[in-house]
Amino acid sequence: MQSVMWKQAVEWLAAAATDPQECKREWDYGTGTALVEAGRYWDVLSVPDRLGLLALDLLWRDPLRVPGPTLVDSAARRVGFFLPPDPVSEWVGFGVRHLGRGSWVAVPPPYRPAGRLEWLVPPDGTGALHAPGDLESALREATGTLAVLAPVSAEPVVPDGW
Repeated sequence: MQSVMWKQAVEWLAAAATDPQECKREWDYGTGTALVEAGRYWDVLSVPDRLGLLALDLLWRDPLRVPGPTLVDSAARRVGFFLPPDPVSEWVGFGVRHLGRGSWVAVPPPYRPAGRLEWLVPPDGTGALHAPGDLESALREATGTLAVLAPVSAEPVVPDGW
């Protein structure tokens, strides 16, 4: 069953590439990442990693719902949430980037990390994506939490005895 799911996930993700066969070859024999076009099958909402990781944690609260595909770029310190394509959507927030038609996203294969890129929630091959409303709620809650924590974490650490 697991191998069928991975095969479906590979086909689903590679379908967004200009040349799906070349995409799969790049995953297996090249750099391990491939560029795929956003805007046709999905868009990506890219946010700073602290915000994205907290929002993803909030999305996991419902044990009956698995969040949609979520990618982390550890070097850029960003988390990308895969959403249904929506050319007119407007996402506003500090460091928030909406990638739609005309944007390209580097992705590793769904079954392993590649360098700095790793799936936190890999695609499952069914086409399941994040629900925009749920993601927006999680991001709002995460933003509020970080706003409360920021003043505390911004205080300098003073060694004992000072």
